[in-house]
Amino acid sequence: MEQILINLVAGALGGNAAGKSSPTFDLGTLGNTIAGLVGGGVLGQIITLVWPAVSASLQGGNLDVGSIITQVIGGGAGGAVLTAIIGAIKNKAS
Repeated sequence: MEQILINLVAGALGGNAAGKSSPTFDLGTLGNTIAGLVGGGVLGQIITLVWPAVSASLQGGNLDVGSIITQVIGGGAGGAVLTAIIGAIKNKAS
């Protein structure tokens, strides 16, 4: 449960950072947050599946700093990427 919360929070922050960094990607605060939550949750889960050491430490209850940092980076990157993609598509359609 902790890893999902970390992914979601980092994704929301990454989504807002990406949205505010460029008017091309900005979906508004709520849009950036929602896109970031989804992107962070999805990419964070993928990283856990791809990197077995992170998954093992999280499932074993041995949550260490390295695992948290990996989840924050993965969630933040996922949120930023999805926000940028959705923002670019939205603005291209307008």
